[in-house]
Parts: sequence; structure tokens; C-alpha cells
Amino acid sequence: LLADDNYTQVSAFVIVGFPSLQPEYFDIVGWFFFFLYVTIVLGNLLLVVVFALEHSVQKPMYIIMLSLALSDIGFPTVALPKLIARYWWNDGRLSFQTCLFQRHMIHYFGSLNSLILLTMALDRYFAICFPLRYPTVMTNQTMTGLTVLTWVVAHIFPSVSSYHIPTMLFCGLNKIMNVFCDTRSVVALVCGDISRKHMQSFATALFILYAPLSLIVISYIALIVTVLHVDSGKGLVKTFSTFATQGCIISIYYIPRFFVYAAPFFPSLTMTPDKRIAATLFYSLFPPLINPFIYCLRTKEIKQILRRWIQKRKSIFPKSMTLVKIEEK
Repeated sequence: LLADDNYTQVSAFVIVGFPSLQPEYFDIVGWFFFFLYVTIVLGNLLLVVVFALEHSVQKPMYIIMLSLALSDIGFPTVALPKLIARYWWNDGRLSFQTCLFQRHMIHYFGSLNSLILLTMALDRYFAICFPLRYPTVMTNQTMTGLTVLTWVVAHIFPSVSSYHIPTMLFCGLNKIMNVFCDTRSVVALVCGDISRKHMQSFATALFILYAPLSLIVISYIALIVTVLHVDSGKGLVKTFSTFATQGCIISIYYIPRFFVYAAPFFPSLTMTPDKRIAATLFYSLFPPLINPFIYCLRTKEIKQILRRWIQKRKSIFPKSMTLVKIEEK
């Protein structure tokens, strides 16, 4: 509906994807994101199945891993199907309400992952710094409660940052210069001076992402100090190997986000749309892709379960082949 000569109430948005990508590469890019989506879902679904079938891993640490796996399934499920449709069938259209819903869920899973990483750091802090109290403090009930709390609290940031969007007026533009709807991409289409809105979104994002990061860093410093005082040798190497692995994931998750969010306010950080989108996809999809290997397949107990499952399968198939040979004779 036309409000006046310059202001338009947009009824739908169109996902552009990579602005500079040539049409002859659309199919290849679509297949790439399709296989990436399938790999992420199957890898994280494996942990969900292990947790559901094996009572031995129904412990606090694995409850966190289960929460992370479900979150890592949720984000690409919200973000990638429309992107794949954009490149396969040139269908990037989203209704106004659908775009706002996707925007909410994109920021929701980003906030959720940040809180899950904080919960994981707190779990390791209590396990190493207070080993005698850990079994009574971090019970399954406590961890389940913390997990439910993180899934609920994560809705606060996207809700607070989007309450004003439905009332905004757009200048006749509806092309989202991104691979999904997010606050920055939607607000960029609003009429008038958007610098204040960008600053509000940036400040809110910094708080919800980097407040947990500050607590994570503090907990890891406390862990390192504790380990240096009470551990040595092989145990020390194993502990620092775990820190290095988790530190790598945390760095991938947080550092690119800062540059993407801060780019509008610092000319030296200015990115082309394609580079910004590539950075966004990297920090959004690479952690869910490798998390099953980092947190699950490197865990001794889960590796033993998977090895036992494979051995059972191997013991079944030879018997089936023997029966087939007997019937043929």
C-alpha cells in the first residue's frame, strides 16, 4: 500500500544472495549449500540419536552437547532452504511476516549458541576447579534446567531488537542484500537516517554475544590457573588440547561476527557485500559443520559407542551373506 510518493509499506522481500554471482554458477552454489545442509544435519543428528539410545551418555556434559547439536540443526534449517530455492528455482521471495520470523530465528540461534558455549564453559569450570562438588552441583536436573533457561532467554535479544520493525516505512525497496533476513539487512531498506538504528542493533548484539564471551574467557583463565597448580604431564597436555580446540571454535564464532557488525561504524573495516555475506556464512555454518567432530567424535565414550554400533553391523551382515549362499546352494 502506497503511503505517499516516497514511502511504501512493503508486503514481501526478496533474498538476493551474493550480488556479484553470475547466473551460470547458480546451480553449483545451490548444490553446494544443499550438501552442506545435509552434512550439518546428519552430523548433528548422529549425536541426538546417540543420546536418545544410550543411557550411558545421559550426563550433564552430554546434555550440553545435545543442546548444541539441536541448535546447530535449527540454524541451517531456518537459513538455507530459501537460499537453496533462490539458486535452484530463482525463488527468493519471502512475505513480510515470514522474513521477520526468519530474522527472529536467525538472531535467536545466534544468541542461543552463545549461551550454550557459556554453559559449556561453566560446566568445565566446575568439573575441573571443584571436582568433589561437581557431581552434586551439576546434576542432570540442574543441567536440564540451565538448558531450558538458555533456550528461553535466547528469545530476548531478537524480540527486543525487532519490536519496532513492523511499524517502519520502507522506501519502495525490498531486496535483501544477504542470504537470509537479518536485522541489518531489513533495517537497511528503511527510509530516513538509519545510523541510530544500526547503532542500537550493534550495541544489543555486542551485549548478547560478548557478555557471555567475557564470562567464558574468565572461566577459562580460572581453569588454566587451576590446572597449572594441580596437574602436570599427560593430564596437562590433554587439558590444554581441549582448551585449544574449544578456543578455536569460540574464535571462529565470535571474531568474524565483530568485524561484520562493526563494519558500518569503522571505514577501515568496510566490506563489499559479497565479502560480508561470505564472512556471515563462515561464522554461521562452519561451527555447526565441525562441532559434531570437535565435541562428539573426539569424546572417548561416544567413539566407543559408535565403534560398538559398527561392530554390531559387521557381525550382522556376514550372517546374512552366509544365509544367502546356503540358499543358493
